[in-house]
Amino acid sequence: MKMVEKFKQLGISEHTINAIKELGFIDPTEIQEKSIPLVLKGKDVIAGASTGSGKTLAFGAGVIHNAKPDYGIQGLILTPTRELAEQITKELKKFIGNKKLSVIPIYGGMSMGRQIEQLESAEIVVGTPGRILDHLSRRTLNLKYVRTLVLDEADRMFDMGFRDDVEKIISQCPKERQTLLYSATISPEVVMLAEKYMNNPIEVSAEIHVDPEKLSQIYYDISDGLKFSLLKYLLENEKSELVMVFCNTRRNVDFVSNNLKAMGIEALPIHGGYSQDKRNRIMEVFHSSKVHVLVCTDVAARGLDIKNVSHIYNYDIPNEDKEYVHRIGRTARAGEEGKVINIITSRDYDNFAAVLKHNPGFKIKSETAPNVPRVQLKWMERRKSYGDKRTGRFGGRNDRRPSNRGLRRDSGSRRDSRPNDRKPSYGGRSSESRKGYEKRELKRRDKRNQGRGSRRNDSRSNSRGPRRDSRPRRDSRSRR
Repeated sequence: MKMVEKFKQLGISEHTINAIKELGFIDPTEIQEKSIPLVLKGKDVIAGASTGSGKTLAFGAGVIHNAKPDYGIQGLILTPTRELAEQITKELKKFIGNKKLSVIPIYGGMSMGRQIEQLESAEIVVGTPGRILDHLSRRTLNLKYVRTLVLDEADRMFDMGFRDDVEKIISQCPKERQTLLYSATISPEVVMLAEKYMNNPIEVSAEIHVDPEKLSQIYYDISDGLKFSLLKYLLENEKSELVMVFCNTRRNVDFVSNNLKAMGIEALPIHGGYSQDKRNRIMEVFHSSKVHVLVCTDVAARGLDIKNVSHIYNYDIPNEDKEYVHRIGRTARAGEEGKVINIITSRDYDNFAAVLKHNPGFKIKSETAPNVPRVQLKWMERRKSYGDKRTGRFGGRNDRRPSNRGLRRDSGSRRDSRPNDRKPSYGGRSSESRKGYEKRELKRRDKRNQGRGSRRNDSRSNSRGPRRDSRPRRDSRSRR
């Protein structure tokens, strides 16, 4: 009983207490201690909390406490990404315990019909703004019974351009409701939204869930041509558990992961270009530690709680300094050691300077790069050739559309410009059938030519001469 005594003191319901006991939780985190009592009292709360701080239980305790079976959708949780929606859904199902509540994820890339069916019996919905709006426009989602509205990773939703969508969704919820806003950073946009839609919110925050004494941050300044070579060398020589390699673009994620795999280093890529099913499968493999390297973008990895990450590699320095904070917050958790390695080239200087400027407390040491041989890349992206919109083929000389100046080497005979000489289409016939086809075609042409010749002779006897279109001209005397 002592294991969950501190959670009981927060006022958490018996159903959730039993679930917490089964999960083996001992002490609540800082954000849980500060926000759960306020949430259970029905207060609107603005909580500054990063990924891995235990915020799902912090707001989930209130959502579960306020929901009753068979009373419609009473809890709505908005998240910026599909992965986070899936993750929160799984966590809430654990915290519900024996209470008969239905929690469902709603996001794009999944069957709309299946979601409509699930919405009919759900009490708690976890979804992304875009798909929630789709259901509202179809009138397949009714929010008039919502008692608790949660905006998780609010700053990321605004960065991704979801602010207008979020406001439209809020307008569909009852005014008499509890609103909880959890965000890694409390930006001016977050404050403005809170002032507009929250009722006397109480602000709480937790320290970054990273032990600075356990976190080592270094950077290597190298030439552009050795960037990937150094990454490969470090992955092969650094002692690590799970590793996350961050890139700024999908293209770089594909480039890094495919070349690592081609060189014998198992790596999983994940970015917004993959289907949701594929992204779920990738994360299941990574969570199981079958593959130790995950190459990802910020958007795809945002909000995912991944344990036992020992190393963070910044292959690209993020465009925004706060993204750097989110990245490094995935290691050195709960007393574990962690290491952040930044690989800097000339194109990263501006972004890295912004990180140092806005985070003066970070101690990022410069390290001398080891003498690594330049590896030969085995995978390069095939780029599109936009000269042929008709076929949509990729670049390369053999894929280009032939010009009118000449023929391809592998093309057949060129079409004759004369109207009565059509180019035959053999349709895959054998050489014998082609010869027969050609003979028949020649006979038909001879007959047509003979017919035209006789008509021309007849017309010449009664006219001044043939017109250009070879039609007989009437004798002008016949009109008289």
